[in-house]
Amino acid sequence: MTSPVAMPRPIDPADPGEDPGPSVAALDTIVSLAKRRGFIFPSSEIYGGINAVWDYGPLGVELKNNVKRAWWRAMIQERDDVEGLDAGILMAPQVWVTSGHVASFSDPMVECATCKRRYRLDELPGGESLTQTELRDPEIVTRLGLTCPNDGGPLSAPRRFNLMFQTYMGPVQDDASVVYLRPETAQGSYVNFRNVQQAMRRKLPFGIAQIGKSFRNEISPGNFVFRMREFEQMEMQYFVRPDAAADVFEQWLPRRWDWYVAYGADPARLRLREHASDELAHYARKAIDIEYRFPFGWKELEGIHDRGDFDLRSHQEASGQNLEYFDPVTNEHFVPHIVETAAGADRAPFTFLIDAYREEEVKGEKRVSLALHPQLAPYKVAVLPLLKKRPEIVELCHRIKADLKRDMMAVYDDTAAIGKLYRRQDEIGTPWCVTVDVESLEDGAVTVRDRDTMTQERIPVEGVKRAIMDRLEASRP
Repeated sequence: MTSPVAMPRPIDPADPGEDPGPSVAALDTIVSLAKRRGFIFPSSEIYGGINAVWDYGPLGVELKNNVKRAWWRAMIQERDDVEGLDAGILMAPQVWVTSGHVASFSDPMVECATCKRRYRLDELPGGESLTQTELRDPEIVTRLGLTCPNDGGPLSAPRRFNLMFQTYMGPVQDDASVVYLRPETAQGSYVNFRNVQQAMRRKLPFGIAQIGKSFRNEISPGNFVFRMREFEQMEMQYFVRPDAAADVFEQWLPRRWDWYVAYGADPARLRLREHASDELAHYARKAIDIEYRFPFGWKELEGIHDRGDFDLRSHQEASGQNLEYFDPVTNEHFVPHIVETAAGADRAPFTFLIDAYREEEVKGEKRVSLALHPQLAPYKVAVLPLLKKRPEIVELCHRIKADLKRDMMAVYDDTAAIGKLYRRQDEIGTPWCVTVDVESLEDGAVTVRDRDTMTQERIPVEGVKRAIMDRLEASRP
């Protein structure tokens, strides 16, 4: 990783300080680009779509996969103390009873008496800064005079709405066959703690990390892919001695902050926010969010949590299985404490996409580019013919592209004049373009253009792949 970036202390929620403003003023700018260029489409669009579900297009799936690879590299590949896992989406229903999700995984919801629309109380105009204590107050709607943002109608008192999707396993739909679509990946790591620890012969401290789909029946999802009902998480559970948890928590904060900065997030648009005591989840001893300044305000990007021993102890008691750890050095038996890092595999690419957006004027025309980190860019290089009607030029382009595609995502494009082709690749974030021209047939060299500087360099054909690979390697955090 890169050298650590100066990281501020957690902010006081009541005094957030100076607002740097978003990288992109209007969310619609990113939404429009994402659909037009094949990053993200509305799901089931030909049938009118389905609320809060999105499909990743050809470029979007590459960007998202690159973000996940970057996370996996930083969390597992480059570390000696974290193991990977891919737990099932469907788990024994008792898992969610034990974890507390069946009883308490809920949000405060209000309903308009006239239009019947339902809203999360903390996302209503006037309710954004309410504390958890205030959100539980049955008189809060009346006391603040909150009304429906759609038609101004009266709102009901808040009531709790469980966010888990429920379904049935097997042919009979009764209470005995109820299962849940998991609302988080973390529980899969907890119930597999003993399996991983014994199979991999792990000593504390060590972590279990996984990337996977989760599902939450959100009351009022929105803001594009920021809050969805079907989403993907990148979570790591780090198991430690009880007396080490506080120090380990503080160590993971800068690591996770630095990861976002290393891959392109502007540190001026990142901040830390510590959860107030009445905001902490039932399992948490301490929680700090890394927040990003989105076009719709400061919102959570990743959470770092000191979960104590709640999870393993609860599963041990409910299952009757021993989940203690034996320390052969101290001859102690104890239930490990857990420090969690919980990131979104949708929010992270969304953040990098927003932060990479650039507009400038070049020769009297607007130039839009995505200054995506080369490791995250969907295509690393585009191979372009100056004259598509010259078969020798096209043939050389395809030969270069085929060689590049063995090691990276590369694309060939001849659907416009060279200037427009450059602009198209700029707008989707391709770091380098290789242009084959008439001179290439004579001198065996091509032009390599840099996305960010727009500078061009003449390189022999046989050296193109090595040059691009060297630049990619040099960009790696």
